[in-house]
Amino acid sequence: MKSDSEIERDVREELKWDPDLNADDIAVSVKNGVVTLAGFTHSYTDRLEAEIAAKRVAGVLAVANDIEVRLPAIDQRPDPDIARDAVAALKSQLPISHDQIKVIVKDGWITLEGTVEWQYQKTTADTAVRKVKGVKGVTNVITLKPKIQPTDIQRKIQDAFKRSAEVDAERISVEVRGSEVMLEGTVRSWIEREEAERVAWSAPGVTKVEDRIVVRPY
Repeated sequence: MKSDSEIERDVREELKWDPDLNADDIAVSVKNGVVTLAGFTHSYTDRLEAEIAAKRVAGVLAVANDIEVRLPAIDQRPDPDIARDAVAALKSQLPISHDQIKVIVKDGWITLEGTVEWQYQKTTADTAVRKVKGVKGVTNVITLKPKIQPTDIQRKIQDAFKRSAEVDAERISVEVRGSEVMLEGTVRSWIEREEAERVAWSAPGVTKVEDRIVVRPY
């Protein structure tokens, strides 16, 4: 097991290693395997990229992202302009279901509301608007309401785990209650934990995933 100081060192190195990220103004602290990121970035995508980079590091159990987004003056835009471009991005990425999603912008922060049938639609909406110039953050409160009843969700998820090269299916248990899924067990890294959750969300009809998987390097 890595010590907190070793994890902190590795996270700092990972932030510097990422070619898409300017990590000069990001502070890193670690306590009991939990990483806290502070400081600021010049874009929302950099804030997200810093979190992703930290989660890649072995030994990291969780990440608290307290990074502030400070947009350069040239990137700051009025809320109506951001909203217009966010709507256009949704139309481009979700041509069939974009009209089910509502965009609200306040002080550069986007809130997504509405109802969609599939998790991928909720995820795609988030990814689409976060790239809009001038965005400082995104809150995604889109709800899922599948039109069809889920069938045999547990088997589909377990089979998907077995196919995945990144997930040790033997160490994860799947419990299904209606359209809600609960995952338990242990994994080797935070990335493996996220992959297991992503697989569960990909199953048809799933409206909620409760991830109780514990990161325990072995």
